[in-house]
Amino acid sequence: MTEPRHVTVGDLTIGNDLPFTLIAGPCAMEGREHALEMASALKEICGRLGLGLIYKSSFDKANRTSVKSNRGIGLDTALSIFAEVKESLGLPVITDVHLPDQCKPVAEVVDVLQIPAFLCRQTDLLIAAGETGKAVNVKKGQFLAPWDMKNVAAKIESTGNPNTMLCERGASFGYNTLVSDMRSLPIMAETGCPVIFDATHSVQQPGGQGTTSGGDRRFVAPLARAAIAVGVAGVFMETHETPDSAPSDGPNMVPLAKIEGILSGLVELDRLTKAYNAKQSD
Repeated sequence: MTEPRHVTVGDLTIGNDLPFTLIAGPCAMEGREHALEMASALKEICGRLGLGLIYKSSFDKANRTSVKSNRGIGLDTALSIFAEVKESLGLPVITDVHLPDQCKPVAEVVDVLQIPAFLCRQTDLLIAAGETGKAVNVKKGQFLAPWDMKNVAAKIESTGNPNTMLCERGASFGYNTLVSDMRSLPIMAETGCPVIFDATHSVQQPGGQGTTSGGDRRFVAPLARAAIAVGVAGVFMETHETPDSAPSDGPNMVPLAKIEGILSGLVELDRLTKAYNAKQSD
């Protein structure tokens, strides 16, 4: 097994043997005021819990179920908002990229480029992201075995960029259903890359509502606890003040009012897990 590597994002150091970092925010960016309100609320919560935070939101939902679905506010508008979140709140930010030519302009503002699950084998996109020198968080495709993610990481690292994180978000298990295989977390950790668990997309039901995706947020917390008990570098968790009225992925997002309670339990469990793992490696 490769020794665990650490990835630096802003003032944060992310690694499988370190206290977990939270990647959180609303699925789709809705505008400046909403982004600043959500980022401020999450910063306060994480400050109380002593938890590192990377603020997440998407400028384009390029793989929506229906052609009639709202795609998002667009790259140019979103980048100026991300820049303000960074400057005014001091938070690192992450967003998805979908095309190779998006990587350079996005990397000029954000701290982490995220590769969507459906695009995790797209060589040109992975290399373009790696060439920016920024940290890259790759969602494991719902169709991909965890041991195949070593090849994904190798594509990014072929550019000389070692700052790769691998993210589990569930595997296809019949129509409109995902299942989280916790074996994938230590398997992907064998690459040495920090491993992130996406607790909210793991409960998604792709296309489960006909023209939109469904989900069941009841299972976000237990799956997150399971991942923390195995040991991960970070947890990805989308949140919204009123998820059922959100423009994207409402059924699987955690209500903002409930997120601190979930996170406080994860912080306690993470301390136990990392202490146990440290003893085992002595």
